[in-house]
Amino acid sequence: MRTRTKAAALTATTTVALAALLTPAVAAAPAGAHDGHDATRRAVRAAVADGVPGVTVTVRRGHGTWAATAGVGDLETGKPRSARDHYRIASITKTFVATVMLQLEAEGELSLDDTVEEWLPGVVRGNGHDGRRITLRRLLNHTSGIFDYLRDSGFQQKYMTADGFMKHRFDRADPGDLLAIAMRNEPYFKPGESFTYSNTNYVLAALVIEKATGNDYGDEIDRRIIAPLHLTSTSVPTTRVTLPRPSSRAYSKFARTGTGPTYDVTEMNPRLAYGSGQMVSSSADLTRFYSALLGGRLIPREQLKKMRTTVESSRETSRYGLGLVDRKLSCGVHVWGHDGGISGSNSDVVTTENGRHSLAVNFNGDWSGSTDAVIEAEFCRK
Repeated sequence: MRTRTKAAALTATTTVALAALLTPAVAAAPAGAHDGHDATRRAVRAAVADGVPGVTVTVRRGHGTWAATAGVGDLETGKPRSARDHYRIASITKTFVATVMLQLEAEGELSLDDTVEEWLPGVVRGNGHDGRRITLRRLLNHTSGIFDYLRDSGFQQKYMTADGFMKHRFDRADPGDLLAIAMRNEPYFKPGESFTYSNTNYVLAALVIEKATGNDYGDEIDRRIIAPLHLTSTSVPTTRVTLPRPSSRAYSKFARTGTGPTYDVTEMNPRLAYGSGQMVSSSADLTRFYSALLGGRLIPREQLKKMRTTVESSRETSRYGLGLVDRKLSCGVHVWGHDGGISGSNSDVVTTENGRHSLAVNFNGDWSGSTDAVIEAEFCRK
């Protein structure tokens, strides 16, 4: 287990690893070959040059896959990143949760028009929150108005600052604890009036899945998605604080800056995110999942249409569906997917409307670089 006392050493080892950062280990095609991913390679290298410790990316197109890595997975040893790395996917978890809920709707176990109160009586109450006015659909597309527990100042001080994280990274927080934090704050707006991304929505969605099935939401994801698709690198860890092998270290500066100490934040209790961001996966597994989802292999056509019915989001270039983002790229291409950020890890996964061209990328540092640039390079190449 790494501790905060390693921060100074980690900052110093950045110099040791500099050679690897400047000459990224990229999985390249044979000399003279052109595989169509040159722009993506350049974007991956640029992310490392911009300060990201390491990058891993996988592209699935038809029945073929291509993968590349750049930079390092361990600042102390200079060990390169691996295309097979496991990493925390954070909010990409939301697409898995939404998929299970839509499967349950297709099976007649629930309706998206059901209220939260019907499934979780008395849970969403206080300071203007009212579960009787919030439907399951409004949870999934973030139009509920429920306060995001991640935005609570006390939560941020405890888990999103260097001192707080190092002291509390192994805390076990139950969903009820997270919901209590949200209910202490006022809602953003009346249900259905607007859009504000709130992680609390997906804590509630996971609890609804558990109420409807009688099983842990993670077990349902495993049974309904992970096992059928043979996603061997994907899991919903309970309180395991380490990552499966192979994996890289995860780094944070607890600030959007390239200066200051670098902290190793690899080990943490993922239950702090619950249904909003608890999962671990790999780039290969994520491209397989999103290809299967948009390709119609996981939910019926009616539910997929609902999933792709979007509302305006907080970004001009994207709209939010049910756990799924419609993103318009600079070249006019639309891709569907989700991004995810958690201490030490930034990830993004997208696919085309038919699921035939997918990309998943992960940075093992959370303070710089652009996953958008990698996506643009792959889907808008000339």
